[in-house]
Amino acid sequence: MPATYTYTKTIQEPIPSGFGSETTAAEALGSRDLSGKIAIVTGGYSGLGLETARTLAEAGATVIVPARTPDKARAAVAGIPRVELETMDLMDPASIDAFAERFLATGRPLDILVNSAGIMAVPLTRDARGYESHFAVNHLGHFQLTARLWPALKQAGDARVVAVSSRALRLSGVDLADLNYENREYDKWLAYGQSKTANVLFAVELDRIGSAHGVRAFAVHPGTIITELSRHLSDDEMRAAGALDEQGRRTAHDKSRGFKTVEQGAATSVWCAANEQLGGRGGVYCEDVDIAAMAAPGSDPFGGGVVQWAVDPDIARRLWTVSENMTGVTFE
Repeated sequence: MPATYTYTKTIQEPIPSGFGSETTAAEALGSRDLSGKIAIVTGGYSGLGLETARTLAEAGATVIVPARTPDKARAAVAGIPRVELETMDLMDPASIDAFAERFLATGRPLDILVNSAGIMAVPLTRDARGYESHFAVNHLGHFQLTARLWPALKQAGDARVVAVSSRALRLSGVDLADLNYENREYDKWLAYGQSKTANVLFAVELDRIGSAHGVRAFAVHPGTIITELSRHLSDDEMRAAGALDEQGRRTAHDKSRGFKTVEQGAATSVWCAANEQLGGRGGVYCEDVDIAAMAAPGSDPFGGGVVQWAVDPDIARRLWTVSENMTGVTFE
């Protein structure tokens, strides 16, 4: 029988956790044994998602990795224990439904869902419904996936959902009147920022709804890491970011700009997914393996902390309703 929960909104301020920006994913897990736990990690065959999947699996969890390119995924996860590969495309609603149906048919509970897949700074592209691609993949795809997996999350009785966001949320709030750039000029960074803000607002409202069922939600900023997420950026853009070395290779070589390794970048996702320090908490934005503080108005847009528009419960509820209407799915 699942435990009975009373919803409490976790205060948006550091615990403090005792961890930091150089903590690795394995360290962030603590001594937690995940034997018998079931996890799904989107994007779990590349970059931060792969390291997240690896860490959870090596701690004993069975990890399902849905992939748009199964052959690539199979090579990436080779050698990692207890990994199951599935097919899914976050840009395709039918593919999301089919994946969720296959998982639910197994009758297993879902203890951990890490929504890590995403796209960044791509040219204006729309899905078959006409939705802008950043918003469609980074937010709506994961919204639909979580909704379809809702029975399994509730069945676990003590589940966690992690939405991988980004400090880019400070570039843009959500424009509920024009989410798909139909009436304003498209900007790839503002579109990305809008989708990352949506990730945090999703976690805020999901936690409010899910707490009564033992489902807690978190949003995370992993840090600045060079992964395939940057594949749409030009060499000039990478050079300006300090991410092009002397040989012209894309690598994080300017440590003064706060670059992290992949192991460090996955740490906050793993901490939110499984560390017992967060027991009874949720609905917060985390960075550097701790709950982030609120950013002061007018502070450095590339600095730490989270802005009010990303954790506003009223905006979160409004976005939730819009997302239900856009996807045609609900959590009932």
